[in-house]
Amino acid sequence: MYKFILLGTFCLAFMASHAQKHICPDTLSCTVSDKVYVKLLSSDSLSSTFFIVVPGQIKPHYHQYHTENIVVVSGRAEMQLGEKTIDIKKGDLIIVPKGTRHSVKRKGRKPLKVISVQSPMFDGTDRIMLEK
Repeated sequence: MYKFILLGTFCLAFMASHAQKHICPDTLSCTVSDKVYVKLLSSDSLSSTFFIVVPGQIKPHYHQYHTENIVVVSGRAEMQLGEKTIDIKKGDLIIVPKGTRHSVKRKGRKPLKVISVQSPMFDGTDRIMLEK
């Protein structure tokens, strides 16, 4: 299972305090049921780091060319990761290998907030949306 416990939250606070610019969700072509907030924290040719707030869900998709590492900052959700369904919560680390189908649906009242590190650099062009 691609689920680990985060050792601390210091690195998240550090990354969030060093945000460089905001990217509108439309720029990244997200197909979502609710508005998703996406903020670019850092990017170079090797990786991109985003702070993402998911108020509802992100529909099934995969990334053709990159791996995604997701750290849950707050909230809870049900995540489809390949053929598995897992519950994710604050402090979890989820690794999504390239080509792996994944989606997420919030559980509870609070939005899901995550740090997403994607490598190589993510510009939104390799997100392949799936029907179901």
